[in-house]
Amino acid sequence: MFKRFLLTLVLCFLVTACGSLGGPNGGNKTPTALPTPLPTAAMTDTCPDGLSNMPTCQTPHSLRVAYGVESLTEHGYSGKGQTVVDIVSFGSPTLQKDMDVFDKQFGLPPITLQIISPINEKEYDPNGDKASWGNETTLDVEIIHAIAPEAGIVVLTSPVAETEGTLGLPEFRQLIQYSLDHHLGNIISNSWGASEATLNNPAGQREIQQWTPILQKATTQQGITFFGASGDNGATDYNDLKAQNLSPTATTSFVDDEPWVTSCGGTSLLQGGANRREIAWNMSGGGFSMFFPTPSYQQTLPASVQSLLNNRRGVPDVAADADPNTATAVYQNGQWTMIGGTSASAPIWAGIGAIANQMAGHPLGFINPGLYKIAASSAYAQAFHDITMGNNSVDDGKVKVKGYSAVPGWDPITGLGTPNAAVLLPALISALKS
Repeated sequence: MFKRFLLTLVLCFLVTACGSLGGPNGGNKTPTALPTPLPTAAMTDTCPDGLSNMPTCQTPHSLRVAYGVESLTEHGYSGKGQTVVDIVSFGSPTLQKDMDVFDKQFGLPPITLQIISPINEKEYDPNGDKASWGNETTLDVEIIHAIAPEAGIVVLTSPVAETEGTLGLPEFRQLIQYSLDHHLGNIISNSWGASEATLNNPAGQREIQQWTPILQKATTQQGITFFGASGDNGATDYNDLKAQNLSPTATTSFVDDEPWVTSCGGTSLLQGGANRREIAWNMSGGGFSMFFPTPSYQQTLPASVQSLLNNRRGVPDVAADADPNTATAVYQNGQWTMIGGTSASAPIWAGIGAIANQMAGHPLGFINPGLYKIAASSAYAQAFHDITMGNNSVDDGKVKVKGYSAVPGWDPITGLGTPNAAVLLPALISALKS
């Protein structure tokens, strides 16, 4: 479910919204001219009143600086000509108005969001999650726009809530197929997930088996890059369909456990710039899949990691800021808030993926082999921020699950680490050519 998302601290209100601002969405075309830098207004670096007293509140500019994106933005690499597709249940009725306010606050280029609801089914929301899906959708699109301000964004909505088990998954699968059939965009962002503990049954396995060939073909033949959130329950996840009880044993989640998805874990971005300090977020999902074996790209990791993998797919692959206490300010339905969860780290990476495609001049498609190739090279220390502090053990008073520690290199809480996009993206483009 949208458990990838955690809402905290509604800290101030804005009562007057901007009028609707327009701008064309980009397709997936190779640029025909040198990129044009964004105007200096895009460097606004102050959180709104009510959040400005939070020293760890991030802005679009500070987030781009933290992950090596701003120097690319200054040279015109801002996702122009690319489109990111966001998969959600229900969407948000105030989404465009909220985006307009967000853009005006931070000096970002206006964008007209494309919202498509292609599934003709009766609305079904058994757990009453619709309002939270509105928050989730807003978080997704504002973070994507913060990182890649000139990329188009398509929001594909399902009328069925994705919760746990197979509920909502067939509809999400339909949305992904719709995006592929209509060539909506080459980056697909998924800030949702279903616990493997609720899919470890014949119905769950049948559903997953229908996803794998779609994802494999899309990434390897159609130039699509999928990003998925690794979860917000540390080393475990729910074991019931209402998402009320955590599994007493370590588990991870679908769809980020798919080998064809780039799984995004979470960090706490405590300080940026020259005095950078970033640690693993203690609630970042991570661990080992009971469904998928170790993919070939993870077989290049050191022997010490192979013993942990034990022929299982390890997640996440990468990470980004997910701690709600160090989150980016977002605007949703009249309120400025700080929202966290790996629902934030997946769209951060989706925005970076759009910039990578723009830089390459073509869709990169399946990037995981390139990421792990860089990790095995001398470029790793410059291309990634290797996170080596923190763990995702769980003790909520009901269950106690021993998690995993962040260590040098890959680990099952922050993956390979967080991006230094200015170095990573050229290296990734090069790695995928060879």
